[in-house]
Amino acid sequence: MVKITDTTFRDSHQSLIATRMRTRDMLPIAEEMDEVGFFSMEVWGGATFDVCIRYLNEDPWERLRSLKSRIKKTPLQMLLRGQNLVGYRHYPDDIVRKFVEKAFENGIEIFRIFDALNDVRNMEVSIKTAKRLGAHVQGTISYTISPVHTIESFVGMAKDLVDLGSDSICIKDMAGLISPTEAYNLIKSLKKEVGVLVDLHCHCTSGMAPLSYYQACKANVDILDTALSPFGGGTSQPPLEPFIAALAGTPYDTGLDLAYCTELKERLMEVREKYEGLINPISERIDTNVILYQIPGGMLSNLVSQLEQQNKLEKYKEVLEEVPKVRAELGYPPLVTPTSQIVGIQAVLNVLNGRYKMVTKEVREYISGFYGRPPGEIDEKVREIVSEEEPITVRPADLLEPYYELAKEELERMHIVKKEEDILTYALYPAVAIKFLSGELEEEAIPKRHTTETFEAEFGVEVDGEIYNVRILPAGMEIKKKDDTRPRAEIKGGVFAPMQGMIVKLNVGAGGEVEEGDVICVLEAMKMQNDIHAPKSGTVKEIFIDEGDTVMQGDLLMVIGED
Repeated sequence: MVKITDTTFRDSHQSLIATRMRTRDMLPIAEEMDEVGFFSMEVWGGATFDVCIRYLNEDPWERLRSLKSRIKKTPLQMLLRGQNLVGYRHYPDDIVRKFVEKAFENGIEIFRIFDALNDVRNMEVSIKTAKRLGAHVQGTISYTISPVHTIESFVGMAKDLVDLGSDSICIKDMAGLISPTEAYNLIKSLKKEVGVLVDLHCHCTSGMAPLSYYQACKANVDILDTALSPFGGGTSQPPLEPFIAALAGTPYDTGLDLAYCTELKERLMEVREKYEGLINPISERIDTNVILYQIPGGMLSNLVSQLEQQNKLEKYKEVLEEVPKVRAELGYPPLVTPTSQIVGIQAVLNVLNGRYKMVTKEVREYISGFYGRPPGEIDEKVREIVSEEEPITVRPADLLEPYYELAKEELERMHIVKKEEDILTYALYPAVAIKFLSGELEEEAIPKRHTTETFEAEFGVEVDGEIYNVRILPAGMEIKKKDDTRPRAEIKGGVFAPMQGMIVKLNVGAGGEVEEGDVICVLEAMKMQNDIHAPKSGTVKEIFIDEGDTVMQGDLLMVIGED
Protein backbone atom coordinates (compact mmCIF):
# COMPACT_ATOMS: atom_id res chain seq x y z
CA MET A 1 0.00 0.00 0.00
CA VAL A 2 1.19 3.51 -0.82
CA LYS A 3 0.40 6.31 1.58
CA ILE A 4 -0.57 9.81 0.39
CA THR A 5 0.47 13.23 1.69
CA ASP A 6 -2.00 15.88 0.58
CA THR A 7 -0.62 19.31 -0.42
CA THR A 8 -3.89 21.06 -1.30
CA PHE A 9 -3.70 23.56 1.56
CA ARG A 10 -0.02 24.44 1.02
CA ASP A 11 2.21 23.66 -1.94
CA SER A 12 -0.53 23.15 -4.51
CA HIS A 13 -2.10 26.57 -4.09
CA GLN A 14 1.35 28.11 -3.62
CA SER A 15 2.22 26.71 -7.04
CA LEU A 16 -0.98 27.65 -8.87
CA ILE A 17 -2.51 30.71 -7.16
CA ALA A 18 0.49 32.35 -5.50
CA THR A 19 -0.38 30.98 -2.02
CA ARG A 20 -3.51 33.13 -1.93
CA MET A 21 -6.06 30.61 -0.57
CA ARG A 22 -7.60 32.16 2.51
CA THR A 23 -8.08 30.28 5.77
CA ARG A 24 -11.81 30.92 5.55
CA ASP A 25 -11.89 28.88 2.32
CA MET A 26 -10.01 25.98 3.93
CA LEU A 27 -11.99 25.60 7.12
CA PRO A 28 -15.40 24.59 5.64
CA ILE A 29 -13.81 21.57 3.97
CA ALA A 30 -11.09 20.78 6.52
CA GLU A 31 -13.09 18.22 8.53
CA GLU A 32 -14.04 16.35 5.36
CA MET A 33 -10.41 16.32 4.23
CA ASP A 34 -9.53 14.84 7.61
CA GLU A 35 -11.73 11.82 6.82
CA VAL A 36 -9.90 10.84 3.60
CA GLY A 37 -7.18 8.84 5.31
CA PHE A 38 -4.09 10.74 4.26
CA PHE A 39 -0.72 9.94 5.81
CA SER A 40 -0.45 13.69 6.45
CA MET A 41 -1.72 17.05 5.23
CA GLU A 42 0.83 19.73 4.38
CA VAL A 43 -0.88 22.93 5.49
CA TRP A 44 1.85 25.34 6.59
CA GLY A 45 5.36 26.58 5.89
CA GLY A 46 6.94 27.53 2.60
CA ALA A 47 5.52 30.86 1.42
CA THR A 48 2.31 30.62 3.43
CA PHE A 49 3.72 32.51 6.40
CA ASP A 50 4.98 35.48 4.38
CA VAL A 51 1.86 35.72 2.20
CA CYS A 52 -0.52 35.56 5.16
CA ILE A 53 0.88 38.67 6.78
CA ARG A 54 1.94 40.55 3.65
CA TYR A 55 -1.12 40.13 1.44
CA LEU A 56 -3.99 38.39 3.25
CA ASN A 57 -3.91 40.27 6.58
CA GLU A 58 -4.09 36.88 8.30
CA ASP A 59 -2.14 35.64 11.27
CA PRO A 60 -0.37 32.45 10.06
CA TRP A 61 -0.29 31.12 13.61
CA GLU A 62 -4.06 31.52 13.87
CA ARG A 63 -4.46 29.67 10.56
CA LEU A 64 -2.53 26.74 11.99
CA ARG A 65 -4.55 26.70 15.21
CA SER A 66 -7.84 26.90 13.30
CA LEU A 67 -6.94 24.02 11.02
CA LYS A 68 -5.76 21.93 13.96
CA SER A 69 -9.09 22.46 15.71
CA ARG A 70 -10.85 20.80 12.75
CA ILE A 71 -8.28 18.28 11.53
CA LYS A 72 -7.92 15.83 14.41
CA LYS A 73 -7.14 12.47 12.76
CA THR A 74 -4.57 13.45 10.13
CA PRO A 75 -1.12 14.71 11.18
CA LEU A 76 -0.47 18.29 10.07
CA GLN A 77 2.79 18.83 8.22
CA MET A 78 4.86 21.89 7.35
CA LEU A 79 7.75 22.69 5.01
CA LEU A 80 10.64 24.28 6.89
CA ARG A 81 13.73 25.68 5.12
CA GLY A 82 16.22 24.55 7.75
CA GLN A 83 18.08 27.52 9.21
CA ASN A 84 15.96 29.79 6.94
CA LEU A 85 12.73 28.61 8.61
CA VAL A 86 10.02 30.27 6.45
CA GLY A 87 12.19 33.20 5.37
CA TYR A 88 14.96 33.87 2.87
CA ARG A 89 18.02 34.11 5.11
CA HIS A 90 19.61 32.29 8.01
CA TYR A 91 18.25 33.03 11.48
CA PRO A 92 20.08 32.55 14.79
CA ASP A 93 19.72 29.24 16.58
CA ASP A 94 17.55 30.66 19.35
CA ILE A 95 15.01 31.85 16.77
CA VAL A 96 15.08 28.46 15.03
CA ARG A 97 14.50 26.57 18.28
CA LYS A 98 11.70 28.87 19.40
CA PHE A 99 9.99 28.75 16.00
CA VAL A 100 10.00 24.94 15.88
CA GLU A 101 8.72 24.79 19.46
CA LYS A 102 5.85 27.16 18.70
CA ALA A 103 4.99 25.43 15.42
CA PHE A 104 4.76 22.13 17.30
CA GLU A 105 2.76 23.69 20.10
CA ASN A 106 0.27 25.13 17.62
CA GLY A 107 -0.33 21.87 15.78
CA ILE A 108 2.52 20.76 13.49
CA GLU A 109 3.31 17.08 13.97
CA ILE A 110 5.52 16.42 10.91
CA PHE A 111 8.38 18.75 9.99
CA ARG A 112 9.65 18.40 6.42
CA ILE A 113 13.07 20.04 6.74
CA PHE A 114 15.36 20.89 3.82
CA ASP A 115 18.28 23.12 2.91
CA ALA A 116 18.72 24.79 -0.47
CA LEU A 117 22.32 23.55 -0.74
CA ASN A 118 21.68 20.14 0.85
CA ASP A 119 24.08 21.28 3.57
CA VAL A 120 23.03 19.11 6.50
CA ARG A 121 24.71 21.52 8.93
CA ASN A 122 21.93 24.02 8.15
CA MET A 123 19.31 21.43 9.14
CA GLU A 124 20.79 20.20 12.41
CA VAL A 125 19.21 22.62 14.89
CA SER A 126 15.68 22.36 13.50
CA ILE A 127 15.89 18.55 13.27
CA LYS A 128 17.20 18.13 16.81
CA THR A 129 14.62 20.56 18.20
CA ALA A 130 11.73 18.79 16.49
CA LYS A 131 12.99 15.41 17.70
CA ARG A 132 13.30 16.69 21.26
CA LEU A 133 9.65 17.71 21.11
CA GLY A 134 8.57 14.27 19.90
CA ALA A 135 7.61 15.35 16.37
CA HIS A 136 8.10 13.30 13.22
CA VAL A 137 11.05 14.65 11.22
CA GLN A 138 11.12 14.17 7.48
CA GLY A 139 14.69 14.87 6.41
CA THR A 140 14.59 16.20 2.88
CA ILE A 141 16.84 15.95 -0.16
CA SER A 142 16.55 18.83 -2.66
CA TYR A 143 16.69 16.82 -5.87
CA THR A 144 18.54 18.22 -8.87
CA ILE A 145 20.68 17.14 -11.80
CA SER A 146 24.38 17.94 -12.14
CA PRO A 147 27.78 16.25 -12.38
CA VAL A 148 28.12 16.39 -8.58
CA HIS A 149 24.63 15.16 -7.72
CA THR A 150 24.55 11.38 -7.89
CA ILE A 151 22.52 8.58 -6.35
CA GLU A 152 25.51 7.88 -4.12
CA SER A 153 25.64 11.50 -2.90
CA PHE A 154 21.90 11.56 -2.22
CA VAL A 155 22.04 8.26 -0.33
CA GLY A 156 24.99 9.57 1.70
CA MET A 157 23.00 12.65 2.63
CA ALA A 158 20.01 10.51 3.58
CA LYS A 159 22.20 8.48 5.93
CA ASP A 160 23.39 11.69 7.59
CA LEU A 161 19.80 12.83 8.02
CA VAL A 162 18.80 9.51 9.59
CA ASP A 163 21.81 9.70 11.90
CA LEU A 164 20.50 13.10 13.06
CA GLY A 165 17.16 11.52 13.91
CA SER A 166 15.03 11.80 10.76
CA ASP A 167 12.07 9.42 10.84
CA SER A 168 11.56 9.49 7.07
CA ILE A 169 13.27 10.80 3.95
CA CYS A 170 11.64 13.01 1.34
CA ILE A 171 12.95 13.42 -2.22
CA LYS A 172 11.92 17.00 -2.98
CA ASP A 173 11.82 17.31 -6.77
CA MET A 174 10.86 20.99 -6.94
CA ALA A 175 11.47 21.35 -10.69
CA GLY A 176 9.90 18.10 -11.87
CA LEU A 177 13.29 16.85 -13.09
CA ILE A 178 13.38 13.30 -11.77
CA SER A 179 12.91 10.80 -14.59
CA PRO A 180 11.05 7.52 -14.08
CA THR A 181 14.31 5.56 -14.25
CA GLU A 182 16.09 7.85 -11.77
CA ALA A 183 13.10 7.76 -9.42
CA TYR A 184 13.18 3.96 -9.45
CA ASN A 185 16.94 3.72 -8.94
CA LEU A 186 17.16 6.37 -6.22
CA ILE A 187 14.25 5.00 -4.22
CA LYS A 188 15.54 1.44 -4.55
CA SER A 189 18.89 2.59 -3.18
CA LEU A 190 17.33 4.56 -0.34
CA LYS A 191 15.08 1.69 0.67
CA LYS A 192 18.08 -0.61 0.74
CA GLU A 193 20.47 1.72 2.57
CA VAL A 194 18.53 3.87 5.06
CA GLY A 195 15.70 1.72 6.40
CA VAL A 196 13.10 4.46 6.96
CA LEU A 197 9.97 5.59 5.10
CA VAL A 198 10.67 7.26 1.74
CA ASP A 199 8.43 10.01 0.31
CA LEU A 200 8.55 11.30 -3.29
CA HIS A 201 7.44 14.91 -3.83
CA CYS A 202 7.26 16.08 -7.45
CA HIS A 203 5.86 18.95 -9.48
CA CYS A 204 4.25 18.26 -12.85
CA THR A 205 6.11 21.06 -14.65
CA SER A 206 8.00 18.80 -17.05
CA GLY A 207 5.18 16.29 -17.51
CA MET A 208 7.23 13.38 -16.10
CA ALA A 209 5.86 13.29 -12.55
CA PRO A 210 3.01 10.76 -13.01
CA LEU A 211 5.38 8.35 -14.79
CA SER A 212 7.99 8.85 -12.10
CA TYR A 213 5.38 8.24 -9.40
CA TYR A 214 4.45 4.89 -10.93
CA GLN A 215 8.08 3.82 -11.15
CA ALA A 216 8.49 4.97 -7.55
CA CYS A 217 5.68 2.59 -6.60
CA LYS A 218 7.51 -0.26 -8.33
CA ALA A 219 10.55 0.65 -6.24
CA ASN A 220 8.39 0.37 -3.06
CA VAL A 221 8.11 4.05 -2.22
CA ASP A 222 6.13 4.54 0.98
CA ILE A 223 4.52 7.95 0.44
CA LEU A 224 3.56 10.05 -2.60
CA ASP A 225 2.59 13.73 -2.51
CA THR A 226 -0.55 14.67 -4.43
CA ALA A 227 -3.20 17.38 -4.45
CA LEU A 228 -6.91 17.12 -5.11
CA SER A 229 -7.38 17.69 -8.83
CA PRO A 230 -8.77 21.27 -8.79
CA PHE A 231 -5.34 22.28 -7.47
CA GLY A 232 -3.22 19.53 -9.07
CA GLY A 233 -1.12 19.33 -12.22
CA GLY A 234 0.93 22.02 -13.93
CA THR A 235 3.49 23.47 -11.55
CA SER A 236 1.65 21.76 -8.67
CA GLN A 237 1.76 18.12 -7.58
CA PRO A 238 0.09 15.29 -9.54
CA PRO A 239 -3.68 15.09 -8.96
CA LEU A 240 -4.86 12.59 -6.38
CA GLU A 241 -7.94 11.01 -7.98
CA PRO A 242 -6.22 9.39 -11.02
CA PHE A 243 -3.75 7.70 -8.70
CA ILE A 244 -6.50 6.27 -6.53
CA ALA A 245 -8.04 4.76 -9.67
CA ALA A 246 -4.80 3.68 -11.34
CA LEU A 247 -3.36 1.95 -8.29
CA ALA A 248 -6.58 0.31 -7.11
CA GLY A 249 -6.29 -3.45 -6.90
CA THR A 250 -2.50 -3.40 -7.25
CA PRO A 251 0.12 -3.91 -4.52
CA TYR A 252 0.33 -0.09 -4.44
CA ASP A 253 -3.36 0.51 -3.71
CA THR A 254 -3.79 3.76 -1.76
CA GLY A 255 -6.79 2.43 0.14
CA LEU A 256 -8.56 5.75 -0.40
CA ASP A 257 -12.19 6.09 -1.50
CA LEU A 258 -12.39 7.51 -5.03
CA ALA A 259 -16.09 8.38 -4.74
CA TYR A 260 -15.52 10.31 -1.52
CA CYS A 261 -12.53 12.18 -2.97
CA THR A 262 -14.56 13.02 -6.06
CA GLU A 263 -17.16 14.66 -3.82
CA LEU A 264 -14.38 16.68 -2.20
CA LYS A 265 -13.15 17.63 -5.66
CA GLU A 266 -16.54 19.20 -6.41
CA ARG A 267 -16.33 21.25 -3.22
CA LEU A 268 -12.84 22.40 -4.10
CA MET A 269 -13.90 23.36 -7.62
CA GLU A 270 -16.01 26.09 -6.01
CA VAL A 271 -12.93 27.34 -4.18
CA ARG A 272 -10.88 27.24 -7.38
CA GLU A 273 -13.50 29.29 -9.22
CA LYS A 274 -13.19 31.98 -6.57
CA TYR A 275 -9.46 32.28 -7.32
CA GLU A 276 -9.68 31.77 -11.09
CA GLY A 277 -8.32 35.28 -11.68
CA LEU A 278 -5.02 34.24 -10.09
CA ILE A 279 -4.52 31.11 -12.16
CA ASN A 280 -2.09 31.87 -14.94
CA PRO A 281 -2.52 29.44 -17.84
CA ILE A 282 1.28 29.34 -18.11
CA SER A 283 1.46 27.59 -14.73
CA GLU A 284 -0.87 24.82 -15.90
CA ARG A 285 1.07 23.94 -19.04
CA ILE A 286 3.84 21.38 -19.46
CA ASP A 287 7.11 23.24 -19.93
CA THR A 288 9.95 21.13 -21.32
CA ASN A 289 12.38 24.04 -20.83
CA VAL A 290 12.72 22.75 -17.29
CA ILE A 291 14.31 19.57 -18.65
CA LEU A 292 16.74 21.46 -20.88
CA TYR A 293 17.79 24.13 -18.38
CA GLN A 294 16.91 22.51 -14.99
CA ILE A 295 14.93 25.64 -14.12
CA PRO A 296 11.76 25.26 -11.96
CA GLY A 297 8.54 26.68 -13.41
CA GLY A 298 8.31 29.50 -10.87
CA MET A 299 11.88 30.51 -11.61
CA LEU A 300 11.14 30.66 -15.35
CA SER A 301 8.36 33.09 -14.58
CA ASN A 302 10.72 35.15 -12.44
CA LEU A 303 13.12 35.48 -15.36
CA VAL A 304 10.32 36.54 -17.70
CA SER A 305 9.20 39.16 -15.18
CA GLN A 306 12.70 40.55 -14.74
CA LEU A 307 13.21 40.93 -18.47
CA GLU A 308 9.75 42.38 -19.04
CA GLN A 309 10.36 45.01 -16.36
CA GLN A 310 13.62 45.97 -18.05
CA ASN A 311 11.99 45.96 -21.52
CA LYS A 312 14.47 43.24 -22.52
CA LEU A 313 12.19 40.28 -23.13
CA GLU A 314 14.06 39.57 -26.37
CA LYS A 315 16.96 38.45 -24.12
CA TYR A 316 14.91 35.59 -22.66
CA LYS A 317 16.64 32.77 -24.57
CA GLU A 318 20.05 34.23 -23.70
CA VAL A 319 19.10 34.23 -20.03
CA LEU A 320 17.88 30.62 -20.21
CA GLU A 321 21.25 29.66 -21.65
CA GLU A 322 23.08 31.74 -19.04
CA VAL A 323 21.39 30.15 -16.01
CA PRO A 324 23.12 26.73 -16.34
CA LYS A 325 26.46 28.52 -16.84
CA VAL A 326 26.04 30.58 -13.65
CA ARG A 327 24.81 27.52 -11.76
CA ALA A 328 27.89 25.54 -12.83
CA GLU A 329 30.21 28.43 -11.91
CA LEU A 330 28.60 28.61 -8.47
CA GLY A 331 29.09 24.91 -7.78
CA TYR A 332 25.75 23.50 -9.00
CA PRO A 333 23.38 24.61 -6.23
CA PRO A 334 19.89 23.07 -6.45
CA LEU A 335 17.50 25.69 -7.80
CA VAL A 336 15.10 26.15 -4.91
CA THR A 337 14.43 29.14 -2.63
CA PRO A 338 16.67 31.06 -2.08
CA THR A 339 19.33 29.70 -4.48
CA SER A 340 16.96 29.86 -7.47
CA GLN A 341 16.71 33.63 -6.97
CA ILE A 342 20.46 33.97 -6.40
CA VAL A 343 21.35 32.16 -9.64
CA GLY A 344 18.48 33.52 -11.71
CA ILE A 345 19.00 37.19 -10.95
CA GLN A 346 22.75 36.92 -11.54
CA ALA A 347 22.04 35.34 -14.92
CA VAL A 348 19.76 38.26 -15.81
CA LEU A 349 22.41 40.77 -14.70
CA ASN A 350 25.09 38.96 -16.70
CA VAL A 351 23.04 39.15 -19.88
CA LEU A 352 21.97 42.76 -19.41
CA ASN A 353 25.22 44.25 -18.10
CA GLY A 354 28.00 41.85 -19.05
CA ARG A 355 29.17 38.78 -17.16
CA TYR A 356 29.66 39.61 -13.46
CA LYS A 357 29.94 43.34 -14.19
CA MET A 358 27.20 43.74 -11.57
CA VAL A 359 27.01 41.23 -8.72
CA THR A 360 24.29 40.95 -6.11
CA LYS A 361 25.05 41.03 -2.42
CA GLU A 362 23.58 37.54 -2.15
CA VAL A 363 26.00 36.11 -4.72
CA ARG A 364 28.92 37.63 -2.80
CA GLU A 365 27.64 36.10 0.43
CA TYR A 366 26.99 32.76 -1.26
CA ILE A 367 30.54 32.58 -2.61
CA SER A 368 31.85 33.57 0.82
CA GLY A 369 30.06 30.58 2.35
CA PHE A 370 27.34 32.41 4.25
CA TYR A 371 24.58 30.25 2.77
CA GLY A 372 26.42 27.03 3.43
CA ARG A 373 28.73 24.65 1.62
CA PRO A 374 28.20 24.62 -2.18
CA PRO A 375 27.69 21.11 -3.62
CA GLY A 376 30.56 21.54 -6.09
CA GLU A 377 33.62 23.70 -6.61
CA ILE A 378 33.09 27.39 -7.37
CA ASP A 379 34.82 28.60 -10.52
CA GLU A 380 38.03 30.33 -9.42
CA LYS A 381 37.79 33.09 -12.03
CA VAL A 382 34.31 33.97 -10.79
CA ARG A 383 35.48 33.83 -7.18
CA GLU A 384 38.30 36.30 -7.94
CA ILE A 385 35.85 38.71 -9.60
CA VAL A 386 33.17 38.50 -6.93
CA SER A 387 34.97 38.22 -3.59
CA GLU A 388 38.49 38.74 -2.35
CA GLU A 389 37.70 37.19 1.04
CA GLU A 390 38.40 33.59 1.96
CA PRO A 391 35.12 31.67 2.36
CA ILE A 392 34.06 30.77 5.86
CA THR A 393 34.34 27.11 6.82
CA VAL A 394 32.10 27.11 9.90
CA ARG A 395 28.37 26.53 9.92
CA PRO A 396 26.96 29.93 8.84
CA ALA A 397 24.62 30.24 11.82
CA ASP A 398 27.59 29.94 14.18
CA LEU A 399 28.36 33.54 13.26
CA LEU A 400 24.90 34.83 14.20
CA GLU A 401 24.18 36.34 17.62
CA PRO A 402 21.06 35.27 19.58
CA TYR A 403 18.15 37.53 18.73
CA TYR A 404 14.92 36.35 20.38
CA GLU A 405 15.22 38.39 23.58
CA LEU A 406 16.30 41.48 21.65
CA ALA A 407 13.36 41.09 19.25
CA LYS A 408 11.06 40.75 22.24
CA GLU A 409 12.38 43.99 23.77
CA GLU A 410 12.07 45.85 20.47
CA LEU A 411 8.49 44.72 19.94
CA GLU A 412 7.46 45.43 23.53
CA ARG A 413 8.73 49.00 23.16
CA MET A 414 6.31 49.40 20.27
CA HIS A 415 3.43 48.04 22.41
CA ILE A 416 2.19 45.73 19.66
CA VAL A 417 3.07 42.30 21.03
CA LYS A 418 0.12 40.19 22.18
CA LYS A 419 1.62 36.70 22.23
CA GLU A 420 4.99 34.97 21.94
CA GLU A 421 4.32 34.06 18.32
CA ASP A 422 4.22 37.78 17.45
CA ILE A 423 7.87 38.03 18.47
CA LEU A 424 8.78 35.30 16.00
CA THR A 425 6.74 36.94 13.25
CA TYR A 426 8.69 40.14 13.88
CA ALA A 427 12.05 38.34 13.98
CA LEU A 428 11.38 36.76 10.59
CA TYR A 429 9.83 39.72 8.76
CA PRO A 430 10.45 42.86 10.82
CA ALA A 431 9.24 45.54 8.41
CA VAL A 432 6.06 43.76 7.33
CA ALA A 433 5.38 42.43 10.84
CA ILE A 434 5.27 45.93 12.35
CA LYS A 435 2.62 47.00 9.86
CA PHE A 436 0.69 43.75 10.27
CA LEU A 437 0.75 43.72 14.08
CA SER A 438 -0.15 47.41 14.16
CA GLY A 439 -3.23 46.77 12.04
CA GLU A 440 -1.97 48.92 9.17
CA LEU A 441 -2.32 46.28 6.46
CA GLU A 442 -5.47 45.38 4.56
CA GLU A 443 -6.44 42.20 2.78
CA GLU A 444 -5.52 42.16 -0.89
CA ALA A 445 -8.47 41.87 -3.26
CA ILE A 446 -8.86 38.69 -5.29
CA PRO A 447 -8.50 39.56 -9.00
CA LYS A 448 -11.44 38.93 -11.26
CA ARG A 449 -11.30 36.01 -13.62
CA HIS A 450 -9.10 36.46 -16.69
CA THR A 451 -9.33 34.61 -19.97
CA THR A 452 -6.26 33.07 -21.58
CA GLU A 453 -6.31 35.86 -24.13
CA THR A 454 -6.30 38.49 -21.39
CA PHE A 455 -3.29 36.90 -19.75
CA GLU A 456 -1.43 36.80 -23.04
CA ALA A 457 -2.24 40.45 -23.69
CA GLU A 458 -1.38 41.63 -20.20
CA PHE A 459 1.40 39.08 -19.62
CA GLY A 460 0.57 37.66 -16.22
CA VAL A 461 3.55 36.04 -14.51
CA GLU A 462 4.52 34.45 -11.21
CA VAL A 463 7.27 36.22 -9.27
CA ASP A 464 8.67 34.49 -6.14
CA GLY A 465 5.32 32.90 -5.51
CA GLU A 466 3.31 36.05 -6.30
CA ILE A 467 1.20 36.42 -9.46
CA TYR A 468 1.52 39.85 -11.08
CA ASN A 469 0.47 41.57 -14.24
CA VAL A 470 3.89 42.97 -15.00
CA ARG A 471 2.43 46.35 -15.93
CA ILE A 472 1.15 46.70 -12.36
CA LEU A 473 3.33 46.91 -9.27
CA PRO A 474 2.46 45.01 -6.07
CA ALA A 475 -0.02 46.68 -3.75
CA GLY A 476 1.44 49.57 -1.79
CA MET A 477 4.32 50.28 -4.17
CA GLU A 478 4.39 53.51 -6.13
CA ILE A 479 6.70 54.72 -8.85
CA LYS A 480 8.39 57.95 -7.84
CA LYS A 481 8.40 60.24 -10.87
CA LYS A 482 11.72 61.86 -11.54
CA ASP A 483 11.69 65.61 -12.12
CA ASP A 484 14.62 65.52 -14.52
CA THR A 485 13.43 64.09 -17.84
CA ARG A 486 16.41 65.09 -19.98
CA PRO A 487 18.02 62.36 -22.12
CA ARG A 488 20.71 60.44 -20.23
CA ALA A 489 23.46 61.80 -22.47
CA GLU A 490 22.63 65.33 -21.33
CA ILE A 491 22.96 64.58 -17.60
CA LYS A 492 26.66 64.84 -16.87
CA GLY A 493 27.62 62.72 -13.85
CA GLY A 494 24.23 61.01 -13.73
CA VAL A 495 23.90 57.64 -11.98
CA PHE A 496 21.02 55.59 -13.37
CA ALA A 497 19.12 52.55 -12.14
CA PRO A 498 20.40 49.45 -13.98
CA MET A 499 17.10 47.64 -13.40
CA GLN A 500 13.67 48.00 -11.82
CA GLY A 501 13.61 47.64 -8.03
CA MET A 502 13.32 49.30 -4.64
CA ILE A 503 15.92 51.49 -2.98
CA VAL A 504 16.50 49.78 0.36
CA LYS A 505 19.55 51.75 1.47
CA LEU A 506 20.94 55.19 0.60
CA ASN A 507 24.54 55.57 1.70
CA VAL A 508 25.24 59.17 0.69
CA GLY A 509 23.73 62.61 1.05
CA ALA A 510 23.77 65.70 -1.09
CA GLY A 511 27.14 67.42 -0.76
CA GLY A 512 28.90 64.26 0.31
CA GLU A 513 32.19 63.12 -1.16
CA VAL A 514 32.47 59.72 -2.82
CA GLU A 515 35.32 57.71 -4.29
CA GLU A 516 35.00 55.73 -7.49
CA GLY A 517 33.64 52.29 -6.62
CA ASP A 518 31.96 53.34 -3.35
CA VAL A 519 28.55 51.77 -2.72
CA ILE A 520 26.24 54.77 -2.95
CA CYS A 521 22.93 52.91 -2.60
CA VAL A 522 21.44 49.43 -2.57
CA LEU A 523 18.72 48.41 -5.03
CA GLU A 524 16.57 45.40 -4.17
CA ALA A 525 15.04 43.43 -7.04
CA MET A 526 13.35 40.03 -6.72
CA LYS A 527 14.46 39.80 -3.06
CA MET A 528 18.10 40.20 -4.14
CA GLN A 529 20.17 43.24 -3.11
CA ASN A 530 22.35 44.95 -5.73
CA ASP A 531 25.05 47.43 -4.74
CA ILE A 532 25.11 50.55 -6.91
CA HIS A 533 28.67 51.90 -7.14
CA ALA A 534 29.89 55.44 -7.79
CA PRO A 535 31.12 55.51 -11.40
CA LYS A 536 33.71 58.18 -10.49
CA SER A 537 35.05 60.21 -7.57
CA GLY A 538 33.45 63.53 -6.79
CA THR A 539 30.74 65.39 -4.88
CA VAL A 540 27.10 64.30 -4.80
CA LYS A 541 25.32 67.28 -6.36
CA GLU A 542 21.72 66.06 -6.38
CA ILE A 543 19.80 63.02 -5.12
CA PHE A 544 16.50 62.03 -6.71
CA ILE A 545 15.62 59.05 -4.50
CA ASP A 546 14.75 58.16 -0.93
CA GLU A 547 14.91 54.82 0.85
CA GLY A 548 11.75 52.89 0.04
CA ASP A 549 11.35 54.39 -3.44
CA THR A 550 10.63 52.10 -6.36
CA VAL A 551 12.57 52.97 -9.49
CA MET A 552 12.49 51.75 -13.06
CA GLN A 553 15.42 50.85 -15.27
CA GLY A 554 17.10 54.05 -16.48
CA ASP A 555 15.70 56.29 -13.75
CA LEU A 556 18.08 59.00 -12.57
CA LEU A 557 19.21 58.21 -9.02
CA MET A 558 21.72 60.99 -8.37
CA VAL A 559 24.28 63.27 -9.98
CA ILE A 560 27.96 63.18 -9.03
CA GLY A 561 30.07 66.20 -9.98
CA GLU A 562 33.83 66.37 -10.20
CA ASP A 563 35.78 67.78 -7.26
